[in-house]
Amino acid sequence: MQEALKFHWCSPLDSGQQKATEKYRQGELDFDGIVDFAQEAEQLGVDSLLMGISYHMPDPLPMIGALVRETEKVKFILAYRPGLIPPTLFTQVVNTISWMGDGRISLNLVAGISPAEQAYYGDYLAHDERYERSNEFLDVLHRFWKGEKPLTHHGRHYRIDEAQLGLGYKDGGRPYIYISGASGVAQKTAIEHGDCWLRYGDTPEGLADAVAPVLAGGCRVGTRMHVLSRDTREEALADLAETMRDPDEDHKAWVTSFVAASDSQAVKNSFRLAEKAQGDWLSPYLYSGAVAYRGGPALCVVGSHEEVARYLYAYKASGISEFIFSGWPTRDEMRTFYTRVLPLIRDLERAAQGSDEADGDARPAGAGHK
Repeated sequence: MQEALKFHWCSPLDSGQQKATEKYRQGELDFDGIVDFAQEAEQLGVDSLLMGISYHMPDPLPMIGALVRETEKVKFILAYRPGLIPPTLFTQVVNTISWMGDGRISLNLVAGISPAEQAYYGDYLAHDERYERSNEFLDVLHRFWKGEKPLTHHGRHYRIDEAQLGLGYKDGGRPYIYISGASGVAQKTAIEHGDCWLRYGDTPEGLADAVAPVLAGGCRVGTRMHVLSRDTREEALADLAETMRDPDEDHKAWVTSFVAASDSQAVKNSFRLAEKAQGDWLSPYLYSGAVAYRGGPALCVVGSHEEVARYLYAYKASGISEFIFSGWPTRDEMRTFYTRVLPLIRDLERAAQGSDEADGDARPAGAGHK
């Protein structure tokens, strides 16, 4: 039986930005708005909400601790960077939240995308060294979750002696782990320590070759994009034009400067991809014009509900099994996707499943066996 695609959403700091070209909101936290957003996401059937991390955002750890008490079913993906918290304490915090929210926490570990931002936190490791530390960090986490007690680790980045935690992960398990990045070391980390390699978007054809070694290593693959669908393609293109109207060029210049200083292959690859697009389109349905204002996640699938459903379903053949979306405005787009697009994708999956079963029934006895 084919596995159904998973669809997650990115939680905003409030009800969400209205346009693709706005500045990031800073200096305020509308937590009531975040709670309301999470509760509606739960009602819509969102699998998980990604809680991002950056210096200009509130820290996601305390927010998830509160949100699991304000919801009942929706899960939360914690984006965090190894190096900010020692692995013993990080495991203790995650274990605690797993009990508070009945295991509704997953991890998206990001090695870091900007040396300048890492320096804000007193971290001066280079790109590959950060992944080396991430591997060491994850090794310790997995040993805790396997029940090793006491735990002693003497590595290059961490030294731990006879550590033990009184509270394990809920029901003796561990969180589902996403590893973000586009580099070879990110892929290796995902295969060795993660469940799903998460990378920025591309066309289905563009992703197929990139994901092949990760799939061969037994790891799932997810992608992070935006989506914009309407009743007709004409309406979708009109609303896309509106969200790109009157862009903030100062913000674009800031993003350009940030990318220039980044050492992340994922970030730089997304901008190179956008620069190669023909008239801001990588395909008839994949728009790249917002990347200059919002970064790598802003590649946007655009079209009618039916077009978007078919295009997203095409990623399944390329090995993609999970999506994390945002939109403009993100709350409206979340409603549209889960009520108008997702049912069409499920129809496509059921039709494909029925075809597979029919093919199996029609196969002569013994067919497919040597």
